[in-house]
Amino acid sequence: MSEKGPQATFSDEPVIRIGLISDTHGLLRPEAKQALAGVERIIHAGDIGAQSILDQLESVAPVVAVRGNNDKGEWARSIADTEIVKIAGVMIFTLHDVKELAVDPKASGYAVVVAGHSHRPSIENRDGVLFVNPGSAGPRRFNLPVSLGYLEIERGAIHAHLRTLL
Repeated sequence: MSEKGPQATFSDEPVIRIGLISDTHGLLRPEAKQALAGVERIIHAGDIGAQSILDQLESVAPVVAVRGNNDKGEWARSIADTEIVKIAGVMIFTLHDVKELAVDPKASGYAVVVAGHSHRPSIENRDGVLFVNPGSAGPRRFNLPVSLGYLEIERGAIHAHLRTLL
């Protein structure tokens, strides 16, 4: 008589990996570009610094970006203050400064809020909504880490991760 162990099951749906970056302030470090390699989409939460940063990120994956408080000039005029992205059924709201969030994300159906500005990387669950700040991937500020983040979506489950670059 043979005994069967647990059966492995495989999902037809792949894990969707989204790169989260913010506060580059005109500097896209090679480490950041390398860390984003292989993501399906990049979300930049503002303080981009220059159009060339978005162009470099576009060479890695399609980019959704919002304007930060330091993004000024002709190049930044067409960048919105907020963006809503739906990926694999997951609604993601992006803005630069979470203190300027003018909607109730849960009531509006957002599963994730991505924001930068503070340069402090963090992941927090607030009333069932995932708030992610990837930190700053540009010039180091004070003693804060140089970092970025990821969202992974698999069959409706959302996981966020932070990665320190320097």
